[in-house]
Amino acid sequence: MKSIRYPLAALCAFGCAAVFAAAHEKPGSAATPATPAAPAATPAAQPQTPPTRVRGKIEKLDGSVLTVKTREGNTTQINLPDNFGVIGVEKAKLSDIKQDKFVGIAAKSKKDGTLEALEVLIFPDNMKGFGEGHYPWDLQPESTMTNATVASTVKDVNGQMLTLKYKDGEKKISVPKKAPIVTFVQADKSAIKPGAGVFINAQKQADGTLTAPRVAVGLKGVQPPM
Repeated sequence: MKSIRYPLAALCAFGCAAVFAAAHEKPGSAATPATPAAPAATPAAQPQTPPTRVRGKIEKLDGSVLTVKTREGNTTQINLPDNFGVIGVEKAKLSDIKQDKFVGIAAKSKKDGTLEALEVLIFPDNMKGFGEGHYPWDLQPESTMTNATVASTVKDVNGQMLTLKYKDGEKKISVPKKAPIVTFVQADKSAIKPGAGVFINAQKQADGTLTAPRVAVGLKGVQPPM
């Protein structure tokens, strides 16, 4: 398995430039260079439009327009640039989740208040710290996302109990055996084919169309679970 080697500057920030790179980026965060203070007469910057996350399967790529059958059953078109990027999503194993690995975990609270993973993304080492934190996520109603470093991992009857630490705190999340576990790998445009699963962090334009600079595509039959 080749680890992904995109420079972090080329990766996305959900809350700023609408550039997709990693599926799990904290809403509103941005890795942008410092800029001089604006003159007093300059209007305040407008809030960035929240991303539109598209999950589904590719129907076709016609020129620069990607048609996706979404998980909700709708057909959506996303406009891509000529040089759009592709990131592969490949299956990983529970045993790949080791101490000091940086992960992104979508989870939901159980009746007892504990968090149970819906999916786990193991980030490549060169993306450690990306989107760090704990925040709401739209995979399921009331689900959350935690991007954090694995402080400890302990086996339990249902799978694995992880303690995750991030700059503002920590969370304990159980990973059941049924939870899909994936990682990012290198891929190219040849992976964009009908039937392939995708996750796309798109931006809605003023005319209602969707655009995205990158596509996360499942390899070897994987449906990106994030």
